[in-house]
Amino acid sequence: MKFTLDFLEVLMTGLWLTLPVLAFFAVAVFALGQVVGRLEKWTVFDAWYWSFITAFTVGYGDIRPVRRSARIIAIVIAMLGIMFTGIVVAITVQAASSAFQKNVDVKALIEARAQATGPRIAPKSARPGALTPDLVQPVSAGERRSLRV
Repeated sequence: MKFTLDFLEVLMTGLWLTLPVLAFFAVAVFALGQVVGRLEKWTVFDAWYWSFITAFTVGYGDIRPVRRSARIIAIVIAMLGIMFTGIVVAITVQAASSAFQKNVDVKALIEARAQATGPRIAPKSARPGALTPDLVQPVSAGERRSLRV
């Protein structure tokens, strides 16, 4: 429960701090969608619907602009939507990382897993500094010589 509360606290703080930027993107998407709607002679709702479906890169294809200028604006709307989504995803990842660091003892998890699975030996292909599988302990050169068959 504490993990969830810590996550939500950081998430809401991040969203609150970036609210002006997120609001700007949302208003820009709406306004540009209305411009495209007027160019394409869509209703206000259809323009709103299309602009947010485009901004969040869903793109059902049921409504699409035909005019070249409207298509150029659609590209701008899509880029704004990607930036909006990127900010929200970055805040969410940071909130999860922060909650994880506050509530999870990584060393204790590694030790518990090592005790449960037993000691592991690095494969022959492991080189010093190379990436090794999870929980594989690096083997010194002396130990490596003694492991050769």
